Amino acid sequence: MGGASARKKKEKKKDFQKPKLKVGKAKPKATNFTDTSFKAKSIVLTQQSLSANAPSVAAQCSHHLSMLTHKSDSQRKESLAYLTTAITSTRPGFPLPQPSSIILPSVQRLILDASNGVRQQLLKLLQSLPKNDIVSHSDQLLLHTRAGMTHLATEIRVFALDVLEWLLGAAGDEVVSCAGGWVKMLKCFIGLLGWQIEVSGKWSAPKSFGKAGGDAKVQVKQMTALTTFLRVGLVPSRGAVPVEVEGGNFPLWQAGHNSLSQRSNAYAYLNLFGASRDEEAEMYEDREDRQRVFHDRAEAAIFAGLEQATKGGGELGRAAAQLRKVVREGMADFHSEV
Repeated sequence: MGGASARKKKEKKKDFQKPKLKVGKAKPKATNFTDTSFKAKSIVLTQQSLSANAPSVAAQCSHHLSMLTHKSDSQRKESLAYLTTAITSTRPGFPLPQPSSIILPSVQRLILDASNGVRQQLLKLLQSLPKNDIVSHSDQLLLHTRAGMTHLATEIRVFALDVLEWLLGAAGDEVVSCAGGWVKMLKCFIGLLGWQIEVSGKWSAPKSFGKAGGDAKVQVKQMTALTTFLRVGLVPSRGAVPVEVEGGNFPLWQAGHNSLSQRSNAYAYLNLFGASRDEEAEMYEDREDRQRVFHDRAEAAIFAGLEQATKGGGELGRAAAQLRKVVREGMADFHSEV
């Protein structure tokens, strides 16, 4: 018993003894010690590419064009803003980072976008494009614009009118003379304004758009856009030279009929390889043809609607007065010949 007790006392005393360290001897390492003395020659970061060369502007524009279908409104708006900046930053005479033939088919569907911010940024982009590039795409732009004009949302219908006014300023002749650009647009405007003629000859407004086309401010904007449209299609250009005196001296009478056309597709009106067209989808490149179709299909309805709009007074009456003035100016020579 004595030996066991002495051994326990010795072990207990050992717990309270301070170990004597020899000079130069390292301190004992802890049981949870981790060795960090290793050296790595390189660090590899997964899913990251480090390059000294940044992507080109053309590559970034292509990327942002692909992001226009993103579900985020802010992302679509940012992509449109980048494309707009890239276009406006291009020096005159130099090609765009991406040609208009690629940009326009990608952005034109955003005319029907639900976000107002996206639509307004789209209009800025369209206004920054060269006008010469709009000509060959005017028919497709007009198709999306007409879809926006008949949209259920009032905001989109109003925005589509802004796009139409820009399109008429950029490529007005092509808009009124492209396939379906004259008759279909006239029918669209008459339907929106509610200027329908019944069999009895009385004026009536469709219930789907409310009385006289709905809200007065929207109707004023529609009438203003129609005025611009008819001015381009019916009123002769002030700077145009009459064909009879063009060319000057004999034998160059009516030289304009024998000169090369300035249009990109001079024989498109022949529709040699396209599907058969009816009167609505036909091309009316001559002002005389547009006058005839306007007289047959729209003039009576528009004048009947203008009588009702003029009685309203205010902005509606002023817009009606401007529209009446343009119609009379554009059809004056037609009625004088008849």
